[in-house]
Amino acid sequence: MQEFKIADQTYTSRLLIGTAGYPSFHIMTEAIAASGAEIATVSMRRVKFTDTSGENLFALLRERGMTILPNTAGCFTAKDAILTANLAREALETSLIKLEVIGDEQTLFPDVEQLLSAAETLVKDGFTVLPYCNDDPITCKKLENIGCAAVMPLGAPIGSGMGIRNPYNIQIIRDLVQVPLIVDAGVGTASDAAIAMELGCDGVLLNTAVAKAHRPVLMAEAMKKAVEAGRAAFLAGRIPRKLYATASSPQTGMIE
Repeated sequence: MQEFKIADQTYTSRLLIGTAGYPSFHIMTEAIAASGAEIATVSMRRVKFTDTSGENLFALLRERGMTILPNTAGCFTAKDAILTANLAREALETSLIKLEVIGDEQTLFPDVEQLLSAAETLVKDGFTVLPYCNDDPITCKKLENIGCAAVMPLGAPIGSGMGIRNPYNIQIIRDLVQVPLIVDAGVGTASDAAIAMELGCDGVLLNTAVAKAHRPVLMAEAMKKAVEAGRAAFLAGRIPRKLYATASSPQTGMIE
């Protein structure tokens, strides 16, 4: 299986996992381990840096050698996202940032204008920017041109579990951009992750599908296998779709 590279860092797993919404800290740690993920995203506006309960998320992720990907979830303006990114760089000593600038509280769709503005500023400031965006090929191409290290279009609204609602746009984005393409948001089950990878995505980022599953650890394991299988299928190359049957056995040399 080909290695997965973001900026100058190389990974073996193409599954990125979130750390929010699990039934308990213990289940979260087990699920992350079962997923095989090497990158974990953490909301800078929702996680305590000083936790006296002994459940220090950042310490745990570092002990496991995982890459911490701070995100700007909860930001509704470029200004807030830029501030949050700078706080993350100072607190965690990383230039990696998952950039989210939300435009609507109900759908949680990105505000494209504010997203592009924030991305441009952060790239100029030396950040490695991974932007959450709409499944819009033009927006993705603009983000690549700005200098983002990847593009992360949604498969469906955050937390909806609706799967890949517009596979054709994902395919167009794959053709347009050269940076890694990571589906972010909307994955509900393992088949959704496999479909994303079969479309040519370089990775899948998910959270709710595992955290809110009846058995999060088992779902994390399923997601790991789905991403691996989907990538293998993409590299293998599927047969063309046909309206009519084609016999799989040769027609010549048949016994009369």
